[in-house]
Amino acid sequence: MKALVLSGGTGSRLRPFTYSTAKQLLPVANKPVLRHCLEKIQEAGVTEVGIIVGDHGDQIRAAIGDGAHLGLRITYIRQHAPLGLAHCIAVAADFLGDEDFVMYLGDNILADGIVPAAENFRASGCDATVLVAPVPDPRAYGVAELDAEGRIRRLVEKPQEPKSDLAVIGVYFFTGAIHRSVAAIRPSGRGELEITDAIQHLLDSGGTVLAERYQGYWKDTGRPEDLLECNRELLARLRPRIEGEIDAETSVEGPVVIEAGAKVIRSRLVGPLVIGAGSVISDSAIGPGVAVGRECLVSSAGLSDSILLEGAAVDSVPALRHSIIGRWAKLSAADGTRPSRLIVGDHAQAEVAT
Repeated sequence: MKALVLSGGTGSRLRPFTYSTAKQLLPVANKPVLRHCLEKIQEAGVTEVGIIVGDHGDQIRAAIGDGAHLGLRITYIRQHAPLGLAHCIAVAADFLGDEDFVMYLGDNILADGIVPAAENFRASGCDATVLVAPVPDPRAYGVAELDAEGRIRRLVEKPQEPKSDLAVIGVYFFTGAIHRSVAAIRPSGRGELEITDAIQHLLDSGGTVLAERYQGYWKDTGRPEDLLECNRELLARLRPRIEGEIDAETSVEGPVVIEAGAKVIRSRLVGPLVIGAGSVISDSAIGPGVAVGRECLVSSAGLSDSILLEGAAVDSVPALRHSIIGRWAKLSAADGTRPSRLIVGDHAQAEVAT
């Protein structure tokens, strides 16, 4: 089995970060979302991976490389325009050949992995398996309608009146039969080759498509609030580890990870949280639910439920919550205690009156 990881797209809901960064490289728990995806693929015993890239392709190559450090062999495949998920399969046809493959959306986190789903697909003899999960409002998703035996009867893309609450989430398993269906469909009204249309064609042609209900934690990290929720979830799964320096005046409560080269002075740390290598924290209250990236500077500040990307600096902001601060951004504040929430892009400079 091979893997096809989709890492193109513009990430418009995550602007301003995605003006300068691929959305799949934004971190949760101090690790790019794409790396979380690749690790789950490797856990499932898949080592040949094709990554679909768009305008941020060079950035993704620089961050991930050839995959050897993850036990993978990675091939990068350029999609020149975001023309749909099924179009990605067409673009990757030479890489995929006739082999079975798992297609994984590179901005989705499936924290409990895909090992059982991969094993079930291998054993099933079906033409495709689609991972699904119930959602409160299915209208923003592809929706699966099942028969009494759990097989997919019909797929509908973003229905206004859903007949099921089962959303198609970011992982699909296919045999080579899907290529004929991709070749047979035409662009939808929004100009894309929809994967739901390709799977529906496979069904209409007599193929067997199974639905597997995902039982673990799943999140599409397409919005800032999704990144923050996912960050909280993954931080809570970290094992405490202190490799950096903590002075005698610093207190530590709960699960905390301090990477080698980080330094904490006269501060209060409340886990779950992670502090990246080379960061310096002084006279601050950090946590819970905070991921501080590499080479950050935090002084006389209070942070909770937030993500600081590499090189961010926060000075004298007493109560910053539910915030994402971009790479090498600088944030300061006047005196005060009122909580603030900020979404600040890369290299920005901001002063907050609180």
